[in-house]
Amino acid sequence: MKDEMSSMTCNDVWDLVELPNGVKTIGCKWVFKTKKDSLGNVERYKARLVAKGFTQKEGIDYTETFSPVSKKDSLCIILALVAHFDLELQQMDVKTTFLNGELNEEVYMKQPEGFPSSDGEQLVCKLKKSIYGLKQASRQWYLKFHNIISSFGFVENVMD
Repeated sequence: MKDEMSSMTCNDVWDLVELPNGVKTIGCKWVFKTKKDSLGNVERYKARLVAKGFTQKEGIDYTETFSPVSKKDSLCIILALVAHFDLELQQMDVKTTFLNGELNEEVYMKQPEGFPSSDGEQLVCKLKKSIYGLKQASRQWYLKFHNIISSFGFVENVMD
């Protein structure tokens, strides 16, 4: 939980503010997972702070949720080309993926359980970036990734 809160701080995910009049907050919860190695041995324990996005209201807390995904056939073609031409293929994993997507909407979230602010428990988190559980989280990540990858000259496969 401390590691997750550290990630939130390092990525400047929210500001603690007074809740504006007439605005509702969304809740959040901790989700715990046990990561195991290939033999089934416990490798580490993981905690993730997740927004209760199911309480978000369309048009207020979010507008769009669409985020494109690639087709399985496209991946198979790429893998076939890599094998045929004896190329190298690299994969990457972005830790704290969704914390990179900037929010366009004003979303207020309750403070995470177990980590009350020293400035006061009455304050709420005004989200600046998306977090897991928000309806628009995957879209915001896609937009950020698309902008960065396009700046290097890559072009989206519009057939997907």
